[in-house]
Amino acid sequence: MEKEKLKELIIGHKEKFLSRGNLVRREIQEKIANYIPQREILIITGVRRSGKSSLMKLLCDDLLNREDVLENDILYLNFEDERFIPFTFQDFEPLFEIFIELENPQGRIYMFLDEIQNITGWEKWLNRLYEFENVKIIVTGSNASLLGSGISTALTGRNRQIVTWPFSLREFLTMKKVIIDDKSLYIRQKKVEIKRLFGAYLELGGFPEVLKIGDPTLLEQYYKDIVYRDVIARHGIKNIKEIKELTLFLAANPGTIQTYKNMQRIIGVKSQNTVKNYLKALNDVYLFFSMDLFDYSLKRQIYNPSKIYCIDAALSNSISFKFSRNMGHIYENIVFLELLRRNKELYYWKSPKGREVDFVIKEGLDITEAIQVCYSLDDERTRQRELQALTEVKDALKVDRLTVITDDEESHGKINIIPLWKWLIT
Repeated sequence: MEKEKLKELIIGHKEKFLSRGNLVRREIQEKIANYIPQREILIITGVRRSGKSSLMKLLCDDLLNREDVLENDILYLNFEDERFIPFTFQDFEPLFEIFIELENPQGRIYMFLDEIQNITGWEKWLNRLYEFENVKIIVTGSNASLLGSGISTALTGRNRQIVTWPFSLREFLTMKKVIIDDKSLYIRQKKVEIKRLFGAYLELGGFPEVLKIGDPTLLEQYYKDIVYRDVIARHGIKNIKEIKELTLFLAANPGTIQTYKNMQRIIGVKSQNTVKNYLKALNDVYLFFSMDLFDYSLKRQIYNPSKIYCIDAALSNSISFKFSRNMGHIYENIVFLELLRRNKELYYWKSPKGREVDFVIKEGLDITEAIQVCYSLDDERTRQRELQALTEVKDALKVDRLTVITDDEESHGKINIIPLWKWLIT
């Protein structure tokens, strides 16, 4: 690329980056703060529009305001800009030299590089900077394959990965300037306000811009961008109809057990391997996730079908063709995402009698908690089914902590029952 064009991009991108304001502090920032002084390259991945660029700006603000880093030491570039189309691996070194010439940084350089996977060979350049320059490198990408085999080999021992998720309910409350503390749940007015905002969160989901403007119709555009730009275009998928039908089917059935054979039949493909490849592509862009059955036999665990969830319950609802919402499955999808935010290792479980437990949480070698999600326990048969499944998992896996998450029921005992809105903020 021409030197003048690189100068224009370096100056323009940084000016826009530093001028951004009114951002909501993310819960994951405190964890990332521990990594900033370290040398390792920080790789931030996550679904498109989940706030990766905003997280970069928040991290930059902390550096400028808390660590006394100078603006001259900051480089920011977003490789989604179409002006980077002619940019190649050979342009990285001139780019860095022009930055040094323009800014004359005096200390450690902090490089924020957005959507860097658009440039082939980026990991080799960053590896060299890591070895020979006094830099802290923070990159983002909307694809889990950002750490594919070749890339992870090039950066072995030199990187840390952070996943950004759409906003939690706690972060949404922060956006709305609702402060949660130990007394909040005992103040009627505060409790009513939290439950009202929880209702909005159910409708809008967790994507930051959707929450900001309050318009769930934006979710359909997000879905199209993810599927067409991050899946179809990037993987060169020719049969668009097949993968669209698969995503719409999964969106209409969150939290349900799906076999490859059933999905093959639904979308009409000849091979189950095609279904597996589609699911991997959807997982790579953080649109849909699989959760395996827990079994002490690894073979049975592998050969049993998975449960599949969407990155955002509101997005799932916005693109599905169902005329009535299954609130139990929507709640289950929300719980799944929150457990991922809490960095839990998750499985579902089935008893020998066929009773299913929605989530079992594994820590080390032990199952530490079992969770059922049920919108309402008013029906006695439903109550008995849900509680009996937890009793069976307690005996089979020696689980001490048993929880049922509902819409608005609460009790404490051997099995704790708690409303979803309260569970999400405590």
